[in-house]
Amino acid sequence: MDTTIYDHDSDIDVTHKINTIELDNWINHLNYIKKELKNLTKLYAGDLEVKMQDKDIISRFEKKQAENETLLNVLHRYQSSRTDIIECEDMQCDMNYITEHETYRRSYLYHLDKYRRLKDEFFERVQGRINLLRSQL
Repeated sequence: MDTTIYDHDSDIDVTHKINTIELDNWINHLNYIKKELKNLTKLYAGDLEVKMQDKDIISRFEKKQAENETLLNVLHRYQSSRTDIIECEDMQCDMNYITEHETYRRSYLYHLDKYRRLKDEFFERVQGRINLLRSQL
C-alpha cells in the first residue's frame, strides 16, 4: 500500500495509510526488542548471573522473547491481511479494518508496557547489586 498522503485522499484513506505506517513501526520495534532481549539474555547469562544470584530473570527474558515472537508473527499475518483494504466498497468494511487495527494497537502497547517493566526491573536489580558491591569495598 502506498502510504503517501495526498490532498485528494479521503479521511478513511488517510487513516488506513497512517495505520499502515504505524503497523510497520510496531513490527520494526518488535524486531529491535527481539535483538535487545537476545543481548540482555547473553549479558545476564555471563558473569552477571553468578554475581546477581538470581536465575528468575533469565526465565522471564525467555518468556518475553516467546511472547515477542508470537506478537511479531500475529502482526505479520495482520499486515498480510491488510492488502484487501483497497477492495473496501463501503464504510462498514473500512470500519472493520479500523476496529481490528485498534485491537492490535492495544495488544502491542500492552506487550510494550510489560517489556519495559521487565527491563526496568532488570536494570534496577543490576544497579542495586552494583551499589551493594561498591558499599562492600
